[in-house]
Amino acid sequence: MNEIYAIFMNFLKRLFGNDKIGEVTDENGNEIGKFMPKPEIPIDDEFMHNFKNNGGKFLYCENKNELRLNFSEILKENKWDHTEAYCSNKSICEDFDHTHLTFNKNLGACFFLSDCEFLISNTGAILMSSCQLGDKKLSDLPLNFIIIAKTSQLIKTIGEGLQNINKRYDRNLPTNITTIKTFDENKDSDFMNYGSTPKNLYLLLLEDL
Repeated sequence: MNEIYAIFMNFLKRLFGNDKIGEVTDENGNEIGKFMPKPEIPIDDEFMHNFKNNGGKFLYCENKNELRLNFSEILKENKWDHTEAYCSNKSICEDFDHTHLTFNKNLGACFFLSDCEFLISNTGAILMSSCQLGDKKLSDLPLNFIIIAKTSQLIKTIGEGLQNINKRYDRNLPTNITTIKTFDENKDSDFMNYGSTPKNLYLLLLEDL
């Protein structure tokens, strides 16, 4: 098979007069054929790359203790230690009841604290619904977001996310389904992001696999 491939590549080089045809290397510098399928990027690596490229801030947490520690560091860094957090998730409020935060649904709160539906790897976006947002638009909520997610929520595409929402909620489908993918108000937006509401967003990703 390798011999046939070499003959084929030599034919192309003679035909087009280009010694570099097909000389593509992988991440280790090994030569691979131009017409061979590219190795698939792991879904977590793809998400982290796209998420950071969108301007998001990412912190990986191996366990809940590390999650609480990283959360406290975010509060200290931004001087949010004694502020209000908009949070409607009772479980999340209980996880951080050791802080000096006041949890409420005040739109004038310092930051929005929530979980999410899924993390979309091919765009680096965060998929949310009325289960997190209620009936509020993204533009209604505070500029600052802290999102708590788990590695099991990583999926490839938004289509896959919508399918999983259908399975998860069955006949009680949530409304207000939307994605957030602009996390830097100074970042140039492409056509797909036009008109979106940028958020200063921290993602705390908890390992659960």
